[in-house]
Amino acid sequence: MAAALASLQAAIERIILDPKYHGLLTIVKGARNGAVYGAKVRFPHALVMVFLFRSGSIQQKIQLVYKATRQHATNLAKFATIYKTTCYLLKTFGPTPGKEGTYDTFIAGLLGGYFVFGGRSPRTGKISSVNQQIVIYVFARVVLALARLAVKPGHGLPVVSEPARSAVINKYAWPVFAATSWAFVMHLFRHHAEELQPSLRSSMNYIYLQSNEWDSLRNLLWHNQ
Repeated sequence: MAAALASLQAAIERIILDPKYHGLLTIVKGARNGAVYGAKVRFPHALVMVFLFRSGSIQQKIQLVYKATRQHATNLAKFATIYKTTCYLLKTFGPTPGKEGTYDTFIAGLLGGYFVFGGRSPRTGKISSVNQQIVIYVFARVVLALARLAVKPGHGLPVVSEPARSAVINKYAWPVFAATSWAFVMHLFRHHAEELQPSLRSSMNYIYLQSNEWDSLRNLLWHNQ
């Protein structure tokens, strides 16, 4: 029995280490890594947010944490599968087989984003809050990267990417961006709070509205009202 298992393991390892299967196996490994990373990232975040800001029994809160963690892990695994499969197919059967095309990654990301993160819940007809958070997280970093690229000498936009102007923009861009971001979010929270993402609205509610109320020294300073 032990010899048979050892023989089977050796046969499997020969397959997974064979270069001709590498492209296909990267899809499997990508799905696995997406699921693991999604669970590792979402679980502590969901645990804190649900137990701090959601009402309900312990069992209900545990179910919410599990649901959010499962969805994040599943969606990253699905996206990795679609993305890597598309890249593999385009590289294998594209205009120049065996060579990655300039826009292969863009097309693969477009398909994965549409099918995994672009839909609405069939049960509620709403966009998942987990998907909203992931897409907004990605969008914010894309905008920052594009802003840096726009002023990067030799790569950016005309005029603003000239070394002298690029240095000035790099110096002042972040303070301006930070200030206007907080100005807009505080204005929206005050006048159109229902339009903000729920977890952001909950945390701001706790900091800026619940801090307006207390009825004793206890819940002014140390009681978590």
